[in-house]
Amino acid sequence: MATTTTNTVNPPSQGWTRNQIAIGLLCAAFALMLLRPFLPEWLIRVPEWAILPWDTWLDAVFNFIKDDLGLIHVTRTIAAGLESLLDVTANLLYGRNRWPHLGPIPWSAIAAAVAVLAYYLGGWKMAALAASTFIWTALVGQWKMAMQTMSVLVVAAPVAVIVGLFLGIAAWKYGWFEKIIRPVLSVLQTLPFFTYLLPAVIFFKVGPTAGAVATVVFAVPPMILMTTLGLRKVSPEVVEAGQMCGCSRWQMLSRVYVPAARTEILVGVNQVIMLCLAMVVLTAFIGMPGLGAKLLAMMGSFKIGRSFEIGVTIVLFAIMLDRMSKAWVLKQPEHFERGAPWWQRHKFALLSLGAFVLFLGLSQLIPILSEVGRKQSLSQGKQIDTLIKGFLAIDGIRATTEWLRWFLNVWVLIPFRNALLWVPTPAFILVIMSFGWWLAGRREAMIAGLFFAIVAATGWWDRAVITLYTVISAVILATFIGLPLGILAAQSEKWSKRILLACDTAQTFPSFIYLIPAIMLFGVNDVAVIFSILIFAAVPLTRYTIEGLRTVPSEMTEAADMSGATKRQKLLSVQLPLALPTMAVGFNQAIMFAFFMVIIAAFIGTQDLGQELQRTLAGTDLGKNFVLGMDVSLMALSFDMIIRKWTETRKKALGLGI
Repeated sequence: MATTTTNTVNPPSQGWTRNQIAIGLLCAAFALMLLRPFLPEWLIRVPEWAILPWDTWLDAVFNFIKDDLGLIHVTRTIAAGLESLLDVTANLLYGRNRWPHLGPIPWSAIAAAVAVLAYYLGGWKMAALAASTFIWTALVGQWKMAMQTMSVLVVAAPVAVIVGLFLGIAAWKYGWFEKIIRPVLSVLQTLPFFTYLLPAVIFFKVGPTAGAVATVVFAVPPMILMTTLGLRKVSPEVVEAGQMCGCSRWQMLSRVYVPAARTEILVGVNQVIMLCLAMVVLTAFIGMPGLGAKLLAMMGSFKIGRSFEIGVTIVLFAIMLDRMSKAWVLKQPEHFERGAPWWQRHKFALLSLGAFVLFLGLSQLIPILSEVGRKQSLSQGKQIDTLIKGFLAIDGIRATTEWLRWFLNVWVLIPFRNALLWVPTPAFILVIMSFGWWLAGRREAMIAGLFFAIVAATGWWDRAVITLYTVISAVILATFIGLPLGILAAQSEKWSKRILLACDTAQTFPSFIYLIPAIMLFGVNDVAVIFSILIFAAVPLTRYTIEGLRTVPSEMTEAADMSGATKRQKLLSVQLPLALPTMAVGFNQAIMFAFFMVIIAAFIGTQDLGQELQRTLAGTDLGKNFVLGMDVSLMALSFDMIIRKWTETRKKALGLGI
C-alpha cells in the first residue's frame, strides 16, 4: 500500500526514473538467481580467502587500548567507585554485608514511602499501584531478588540521566560535537544488547558493576536526544526575556533553557528509567543477580508457573516506574508565596519520610512487615505451573498449537528460510538496493547496499540471513495482526483509548517477558522465536495505525463524505493514504523491535547472529562480539534509514511537514 502511493510522490528525473532503476536492479537480481546453477562459487557466497580477519584485527586494537594504553586501569578505577555506590544500595535494599551495615530496610517502609510519593505525582490510583506492586513482591517471596535488581537501577538511572544531560547540552551548544555524536547514537540504538555486555565484563568485572555500566551505556542515547530536542524548542521570547534580565551564561542555561525544556528532559528521564529496567533484567547473562537471573533459571528449567510469577513482578515494576515518571512529566512545578514555611514547601517529602519512619518502627514490632519468610510466602508457582500445563494438555489446545507449529514450520518458515539462504549474495544485496531505491532514492540505496556488502565481507552472511528471515517473518505476521486491529480500533473513540492504553502498557514490559507465552505455547523452536517477536512487534504497528488514522484532518473526511464515498472508499482512498507516514513510523519501530528481540530470543534456541553473540559471552572474544553486533546494527540501520527517508518525502508531498 505504501509503495503504491510512492509512485505519485516522486517526480521523474533526468533519464531513468526512480521506479525504473529499482525495477532494473530487481531484474538483475532475478537474473543472478536464474543463473545460479551456472555461477562460480565466488558469486554465490564470498569465498573464505576474501573474508578479512576483522575479529582478529579488532581484538588486537582492543587489547592495545586495554593493556598498552592502560585503559583497563582507568576502567577498574571507575569500577571501584561504582562498586562502592552499588555496595551501599545493596546493603540498604537487601542487606548485603557491606558498608554502611544498616540494611536491609523493611519492605513495608519502602512501600509506604514510595506510595506517598506516588500519591503526590498521580493521586490515589498511582499510590495504589505503587503499594500493590511492593506488597505483591514481598508476599510472593521475591523481595530480595527485586531489590537486587533495584539496587543497580537506582545507581544506573541517575548516572545515565546526568551523563545524558551533560552530553545533550554539549550537542546543543556545539554543532561539531553533535555531528560526531549523532551517528554514534544511531549505532548505539541499533546494537544488540549482547554487544554491550562483553566489553562491560572485560573492563569492569563480572556482576553488578558490569551490569550497571552496560545499563548506563544502553540507556544514555534517548536522554541525549531528548535534552538536545528540548533545548532547541525553547522559544526566542523566553530566551530574550532572560537576556533582558541580565542573566549570565550559566544563569541562562540553569534558569532559562533547562527549566523551559523541562518536559522533553523528563520524557528522556522516563525513557532512561524504562531502558535501565529492561537492561538490568537482561544483564542476568553476565552474572547479575536479581529478577532477571531467577527468570532465566526458571525458564531454562521450564518452570512456567514460577516464571509467570517473576514475570508479573517485573511487569508491575515496569508499569509503576513508567506511570510515575510520566506523571512527573505532566505535573507542573508548584509555586509558593515568598516566605512560605519550609514544611509547607516540602509537605509530601515530609509525609513520605514520616510514613517511612512509622513503618520502620512497626516492622520492629510486627516481623512480617520487615521480611516475609519462605513459610509465610503466598507464592503459588507450583500450582500455577500445574494449572498452565493442565491447560496446555487440553486436547483442543494441544492440537491447535501442534498444528500451528507444524504448519508454520513445514509450509512457511523453513521454506522461506531456505529460499533466502539459496539466494546468491550479490542478488540479495541488489534486492535490498532495489527496495531502497524505490522507497528512498539513490543515496539510501547505495548506503544500504554498502552496509549489506560489509555484512557479507565479515564472513557471517548465512547467520545474518537467518536473522533477517526471523525479523521479516515476525514483522509480516505482526502486520496481519497490528494493522487490522488498529484500523478497527480507530473507528471508535472508546476502543481507540482502550487499545492505546493496552499498547502503552505492553511497551513498558521488559522484552524478556515476551518469551514466557511463546515457550508456554510452542516450546523451544523457531515458531516460539517468531511468536515472541510477533507479540513485541505488533504493539507499535497497532499504536501508530490508530494514531495515524485518528489524526487525519477532519476536513478531508468531511469532503469524502460530501462526495458520497462509502466507508470502505473513505478508508482506502482518503484515510489510509494520509495516515501512511505515521503508520510507516510504526512499521519502522516494529522492525527495530524485531531486531532487538531476535537477539534475546537466542536464549530459546536459534541459529542466527544472536546465538553466536551469546556464545561470545562465555569467553573474551571481544573482536568477534563487536563484528557480530555491527552486522545486526548495519542491517537494522539500513531499514531505518530507508523508511525514515520515505516518511519524510511522503509528509512533504502531503504538506504535513516533518
